[in-house]
Amino acid sequence: MESWKRTMWILWVGVLLCSASYTMAIPFLPLFLFDLGVDKSAVNLWAGIVHSSAFLVGAIMAPLWGSLADKYGKRKMVIRAGLSLAVIYALIAFVRNPWELVIVRMLHGFVGGFVPASMAIVASVSPKEKMGWSLGMMQAGTMTGGIVGPLFGGLLALYFGQRMSFVIAAVTIFIATIAVIVWVKEGTQGTAGKRTSIMEDFRVVLQSGTLTNLLLLLITFQLSFNMIQPLLTLHIAELQGDVKGAVLSSGIVFALIGIAGILASPMWGKAGVKRGYANVLAFCLITSGIVVSLQFFVYDLWLFTAVQFIFGLFMAGIVPTINTLVVQSTADEFRGRSFGLTTSANQLGAMIGPLVGGGLGFFLNIHWIFVTIGVLLVSAGLTVMLRRMDVQPCAGKHHA
Repeated sequence: MESWKRTMWILWVGVLLCSASYTMAIPFLPLFLFDLGVDKSAVNLWAGIVHSSAFLVGAIMAPLWGSLADKYGKRKMVIRAGLSLAVIYALIAFVRNPWELVIVRMLHGFVGGFVPASMAIVASVSPKEKMGWSLGMMQAGTMTGGIVGPLFGGLLALYFGQRMSFVIAAVTIFIATIAVIVWVKEGTQGTAGKRTSIMEDFRVVLQSGTLTNLLLLLITFQLSFNMIQPLLTLHIAELQGDVKGAVLSSGIVFALIGIAGILASPMWGKAGVKRGYANVLAFCLITSGIVVSLQFFVYDLWLFTAVQFIFGLFMAGIVPTINTLVVQSTADEFRGRSFGLTTSANQLGAMIGPLVGGGLGFFLNIHWIFVTIGVLLVSAGLTVMLRRMDVQPCAGKHHA
């Protein structure tokens, strides 16, 4: 097997386990809030705060971790993030009130970076003609973890309580980190160029219209996707008519979205090569927006699950396609910083989304929130179509 493929598959397993550890624990935090004594009338607001707190800190820290990845090596950043996350997940098992949960979630945001640093390594070692496919496969690895995590986390919560799922999540990310320590070698392509400050990195982005637009797209997508995340498990509990067993039901729904991602991600990578990445991005944004809007008419759990699965098929093409366009528009020595900035954009959107969704939950029926998400995604897709955002590889054009 070629060395770049070997590295990719090892990191594929790593991001799978990292994603599994995350989805084993974090999606169920809104239901965990009931165990911490939060009243039902305030749970939507607290769910938004708990979700957003990690993303607030993560958005600030991501550019710094990206810069350090270019200076000291991306592999070291993967190991740092993995060991730190293992400690954080273990700490969640011991929180006693919602304020302690918010503090631990902020620490979660502070130490993150496992997946983007892994993506940066794969982007650095993959041949250019295999870039879309390799990043699509990495996204599929993340989605695979999104299948295993919710199912396993739901079963653990059902039989042993939610706190045990946090402990197992810690063990899972620790195993992923050990795999990286033992088997991943970054190679010479990860060598850093001239060190720049974070403000200089932002100036580089602002000077590149393509990078600016891609980061804004990531913010918009994550804002839209995460608007519903704090409310989703609660909505599933309402659809099935009982909070009891809602963790397992939610796990099944999240797992099916992950299965959709596994099926679709490699396909979107190949389609990007043939049809153009901007065309694929526009199609995925518009179609996923239309599909999620259909939830306005859905009041049965089985139909809700089916629509979410279809949504997952098209949603799976958005982030890896944007990542590929970012890679094509940045030089090798800026790769870690570019993924740090995309992570920051992801975190910023993921921070704003739950707050907006939690706030809208006070005033709007959740079905109208689905429509709002759909409008945002369709608008983003139409913007991509009008701006013609495809770029050609430019080795150092912007960042030499």
